[in-house]
Amino acid sequence: MAENACGVNRRDFMRGAALSAAAVGGLTILGARPASGQAGKVLKAGLIGCGGRGTGAAVNCIQAGKILGVEVQVTALADAMPDRLQGSRNRMKKAGSDVPDNRCFTGYDAYKKLVDTDVDIVLMATPPNFRPVHFEAAVNAGKHVFMEKPVAVDPVGCRRIYAAGELATKKKLSVMPGTCLRHHKGYGGTRQLIADGAMGRVLGGTIYYCTNRLWARPRKAEWNDAEYLVRNWVNFVELSGDHIVEQHVHTIDMLNWMMGAPPVAAVAVGGRARRQTGNQYDFFSIDFEYPNQVHVHSISRQITGCWNRGNGVHLTGDKGWSRGTNGVTQWDGTKVKLPALDWQRSMYVQEHVVLLDSILQGKAFNGTQGVADGTLAAIMGRMAAYTGKRVQWNQLADAKGKSPMGSLAYKPSPADFETGAVKAPADDVIPIPGKA
Repeated sequence: MAENACGVNRRDFMRGAALSAAAVGGLTILGARPASGQAGKVLKAGLIGCGGRGTGAAVNCIQAGKILGVEVQVTALADAMPDRLQGSRNRMKKAGSDVPDNRCFTGYDAYKKLVDTDVDIVLMATPPNFRPVHFEAAVNAGKHVFMEKPVAVDPVGCRRIYAAGELATKKKLSVMPGTCLRHHKGYGGTRQLIADGAMGRVLGGTIYYCTNRLWARPRKAEWNDAEYLVRNWVNFVELSGDHIVEQHVHTIDMLNWMMGAPPVAAVAVGGRARRQTGNQYDFFSIDFEYPNQVHVHSISRQITGCWNRGNGVHLTGDKGWSRGTNGVTQWDGTKVKLPALDWQRSMYVQEHVVLLDSILQGKAFNGTQGVADGTLAAIMGRMAAYTGKRVQWNQLADAKGKSPMGSLAYKPSPADFETGAVKAPADDVIPIPGKA
């Protein structure tokens, strides 16, 4: 059996497709067909993390239910901040889900109350440092899960995600991660072409995630350290993982999917030029090494006023090249046509279509491995830039504590938020390579 440029044979390569919607029917999973025999079916969903992305995910889930001919009702909400919960509650009412007072939970332990309700599906969109704890709680309670990317901020958190994902498999629970590019027609079709050999052996490439800086909120006098961190979570590595993890994980995950494996090591540089507030870098330049000495350059930056390119994947093979959503162009000029996929136009809706359909058909879908691999790869790149070291995958995946890098667990932890033992890191103090 032929191997690709990463040293992964076709069987192993296609095994990775089971982590995405592309696993079913050769990438022709349903786009708009109703679920047979499900008339009158109602699925109850609960949302943990009522910000814009979480509320949007809940609306997408409702939309996916309409496509499949089933009713999705959001019946419970949880958020640490009452104002965010109320905003989401108002939007849910407009979408047809009127959540009663006794199913609206606030505080850092609100997730425990939500998973203890009768919801069928738990939607998670809190800052990612909370994700391992929330995911464990939902799986332990026997709930199907949609969880936004990334799923952790450190190696210890990633290993908790892997373990909870394995338990979800044993319990036959569906888990849909928010790695939405796997549900984009262009990326999905291109990935299928690469898997089918249209580009030949992948020799290398470049990925991009260059955007403006996201938001920051000045600290208010009435905020304690916990609220300051949560209101500014995209600016602190302890809560977001840095922007390489929080944002660029989309592109890194897509790269892993197309390569058929995660990277084995990373060497990186990075730094901070203009950012104020928090403790993150402005930019990263990473050499990701994949099996068989295949190297891919990763460029990510959040600096306003610069050239932007988000979600860019450019790969080169011995038969041709690809720019992610445009299929494959072979070296003789032949353009290999993208396969027709019966998917929704919106990738955000498509991922919920896949989730709901797996539940309705009783065929559990579990994408935990893929999103955890993408998250850990992004963490590996960040750690390489912060420390100036060559960081290896096996150092971070080591669950036996032999590698100090694999033992990294950021504070404050989710438990610290629940007990009130939160001390905010200093603003504008960043890791120094060679010393961090």
